[in-house]
Amino acid sequence: MNIGITCYPTYGGSGIVGSELGKELAARGHKVHFISYALPTRLTELNENIQFHEVEMLAYPLFEHQPYSLALATKMVQIAESQKLDLLHVHYAIPHSISGFLAREMLKPTRYLPVVTTLHGTDITLVGADRSYLPITKFGIEKSDGVTAISHYLKDKTCETFDIRDIDVIYNFICPTDYKRKSNPRLHEQLSPNGEKLLVHVSNFRPVKRIADCVDILEHVRRRVKARLVMVGDGPDRSLAEWLAKRYGINDDVIFVGKQPRIVDYLSAADVLLLPSETESFGLSALEAMACEVPVVASNVGGLPEVVEDGVTGFLCQLGDVDTMAERVLELLTVPDLYHAFAKRGREKAIAEFHTDKIIPQYEAYYEKVLSQPPLT
Repeated sequence: MNIGITCYPTYGGSGIVGSELGKELAARGHKVHFISYALPTRLTELNENIQFHEVEMLAYPLFEHQPYSLALATKMVQIAESQKLDLLHVHYAIPHSISGFLAREMLKPTRYLPVVTTLHGTDITLVGADRSYLPITKFGIEKSDGVTAISHYLKDKTCETFDIRDIDVIYNFICPTDYKRKSNPRLHEQLSPNGEKLLVHVSNFRPVKRIADCVDILEHVRRRVKARLVMVGDGPDRSLAEWLAKRYGINDDVIFVGKQPRIVDYLSAADVLLLPSETESFGLSALEAMACEVPVVASNVGGLPEVVEDGVTGFLCQLGDVDTMAERVLELLTVPDLYHAFAKRGREKAIAEFHTDKIIPQYEAYYEKVLSQPPLT
């Protein structure tokens, strides 16, 4: 198949999944064309089966803001015609599903180009639920030829918010050969110079991630165990976490390493992943941590219970209960047999349920299903 993929080229979950999906499809012999305003962060190399097409943004004096959705739709049409695309797969409803719809309509006089939309979370829980965006988000979803969600939680939330029923769940995935614990003594020595236990958090530091809770948890844990906190990523709440660490007098043990292209290196150095989010539609960083044999301590919210098995591969706690989260971290760090059991079972679950060999064929089958359907009128 010739597949066009559009995703945000950032470190967020939708961009990561879109990039990794394209790479896996290309490895299986499909032709994949990424269409976006920048090269996706996980797309480290191109080859004969993977091409990138940049959406160029021209400045018009009339417009205060550049009309990206229109430029994207135009580029989609160009690539669909020149590369003979079989379908478009867009990640994130707004504005990508709308751009896909426009591209399909522009192509209609000569051909029909199906559009598949994958919902990732904040396009529904934050943007879509905003009353001002709800009608256009609902329209984009309903006008897609196929719609998938990354968890049953997100499917149910979408159905509740938009009264839409025809959604298939296809989970996020990991490649076990890419996501496995790898020894990196130099990095470990850098992060843990005195043998401290390492807690790690990975996100875009938006308020919904509650990264200040990670600092609170570290402050509790350090009362009994030597530990440091490694913060991977960047975003608006970084200054809040820095301020809190300084207030507690532990700022030397809260390490901000910024956005990192090789997250496996930091997960491999970690002892526990902290994910105290207000909501998670899936929890991709939790899955990646489990694949690297890192137990997870997280909030019991959203789609996380579909990824982390409480008391088996990690601990799920009430939202905002940093005391309990800290106690669960200490339990893992001070009971070696428990820790190793969690680590082992975490990787086993990641491989058994979220292996690329299980998930990617589901996408291929879904594409075939969409291509066999009659065109939407």
